[in-house]
Amino acid sequence: MMSGYIRYHGLLLPPVAHTMKSLEFAQNFAVQDSDVFAVTYPKSGTIWMQEILPLVLNGGDLTPIHTIPNWDRVPWLEESRLASVVDQLVSPRALVSHFPYNLMPPSFSTSKAKVIYVMRNPKDLVVSSYYFHQMAEFLEDPGTFDEFVDKFLEGRVLFGKWTDHMKSWMNAELGDRIMYITYEDMLQDLPAAVRRISNFLGRNHSEEVIQKIAEHCSFKAMKTNTMSNFSLVPKIYMDNDKSHFFRKGIAGDWKNHFNSEQLARFTSVIQKELEGESFSLPWNMD
Repeated sequence: MMSGYIRYHGLLLPPVAHTMKSLEFAQNFAVQDSDVFAVTYPKSGTIWMQEILPLVLNGGDLTPIHTIPNWDRVPWLEESRLASVVDQLVSPRALVSHFPYNLMPPSFSTSKAKVIYVMRNPKDLVVSSYYFHQMAEFLEDPGTFDEFVDKFLEGRVLFGKWTDHMKSWMNAELGDRIMYITYEDMLQDLPAAVRRISNFLGRNHSEEVIQKIAEHCSFKAMKTNTMSNFSLVPKIYMDNDKSHFFRKGIAGDWKNHFNSEQLARFTSVIQKELEGESFSLPWNMD
């Protein structure tokens, strides 16, 4: 343990949702060929994918998003809850994970399971994470925004360095088993994003179904859905009075938080750590 967190392969994880037993369960998890994983670095659109995936996989039937809390309908691979609900998941199963590629279970590599990797501009991601740390009572106090930016850049945050996470998945040689999409793509044109996901998963839904899914997966719809907005979580874990889980749902909020010195430091570190990589970032980092 370090500062109340669990250390797992050098990564910090919150013990409220993770145990060594749940992490072992994840490593031994028997991935099925029909499984679909949405993988994200924390605060990059995980909850959004927990809304979208069931609807894409079931043809737009709204029942799961209105009757099952998101953490049970599309559970986290690495969290304790998976062992309790795994037998209730029907094929094709949808799961989410914050794991870097190297920590996925061995059965993932040998399967035909598909993965959607959702990326978000790290400047917005760090702002979102900062507010989440303020409302999530099970996480360390983030300190000042300046202090939190330093922690983020040094990887002293949940699931380690963002650049390490990105590199692990951008360099994963999974061929047509992996699809990359950005949080910003989804914000800009959600129906187009849903259509891409639908086609990737071999669903090829009608335009009517695509529009229906997009409508029910909008920020506004999710914010009022008690099965998705974390209002069911007791206040001792998440204090919505400090900051709402669904805060703004926009891109570019970093401009209201970074000063010029922080921005220069942030950009310099990220660019240096991605030097020599074969992929380029889809955002302007200045």
